[in-house]
Amino acid sequence: MITQPAPTVDDATMRGVHRTFVTGVTVVTTTDQDTPKGLAVNAFTSISLEPPLVMVCVQQSSATHDPLLHSTHLGINILAADQRSTAAVFASKGADKFATIAWERAEHGSPVLTGACAWMEAEVCERLDFGTHTAFIAQVVGAVYSDRPALVYRAGEFFDGSDLSCAPLPSVRSEQ
Repeated sequence: MITQPAPTVDDATMRGVHRTFVTGVTVVTTTDQDTPKGLAVNAFTSISLEPPLVMVCVQQSSATHDPLLHSTHLGINILAADQRSTAAVFASKGADKFATIAWERAEHGSPVLTGACAWMEAEVCERLDFGTHTAFIAQVVGAVYSDRPALVYRAGEFFDGSDLSCAPLPSVRSEQ
């Protein structure tokens, strides 16, 4: 664990900062004695293409944390714009989140969600403890994607990724 100095920024400010960040919505999945487990996660990133490495950060108080901690593989499902209700299910503390969700198993057993605009199955390489969260670094061993627009999250709201517009480029004055 990393030793950290006393925080100089209060929790409310940090929450406000994080709410400005636009992110996709993922559902991270695994199995616990053959029972599918999962949770909504927006702390997901690509680390490397060669080898294909990704990272997800999971709060240690989550019911899915310990099954992930003991799993060799995990699934990362990038939700499609029409899967807002799926995001709500996996953001909840429901007992059987998979009861109303269509899914199947990837090659190494990770649950993957039907209708996601993309999913990956990854082998866990590292588990790093960072206070309230564990960072899972994993190498992608299988992946599928489609052209479906992604579900996007910002400031407590969900958005349809197909409605995004390009930001205008600033004018550049040439030096003479």
